[in-house]
Amino acid sequence: MPGLPSPSADGSGNRRNRGGRRRRGTSERGSRRLRQVRETSAGGLVVDRVGHATRAALIGRIDRRGRLEWVLPKGHIEPGETPEQTAVREVREETGLYARVVSSLGPIRYWFVADDRRVHKTVHHYLLEATGGALGTEDVEVSEVAWVPLDELVKRLRYASERRLLERLPELLRDASPT
Repeated sequence: MPGLPSPSADGSGNRRNRGGRRRRGTSERGSRRLRQVRETSAGGLVVDRVGHATRAALIGRIDRRGRLEWVLPKGHIEPGETPEQTAVREVREETGLYARVVSSLGPIRYWFVADDRRVHKTVHHYLLEATGGALGTEDVEVSEVAWVPLDELVKRLRYASERRLLERLPELLRDASPT
């Protein structure tokens, strides 16, 4: 009938724009806007120098499809913590390693939807140097931990944003080298 909205192509009753996608800011339940929140986390790349070789610790997590993905350790900043303190704590919890912050690798910012919220996440990343501990984890969110040679990091890391953080790594490692 002229003047009446046409039903959605999928029969759900949700009105959709051209191309069949939901309009921005809508949910499957209709036009209700998602609540927007901000979250801040910190973590980083912990390195260890063994002889002339340098390696880095990565954590493996199981994604929603059941596949193992390699990422940098990170987690939420607790009240009263600085991002640097959080990075050190998260590295310890997720890898079993004690570490100290060497320098900033930079932040990563992204959006995702979870629990009826649209989350704007900022993760502060640091280059850390291992100072002790043993590689391993008891964190339930971490499936595996591994030492990875630096030349394999780009191939292993799941996210392009984390791979981009590595662009400055040779310079930062040179600056952090004992003279």
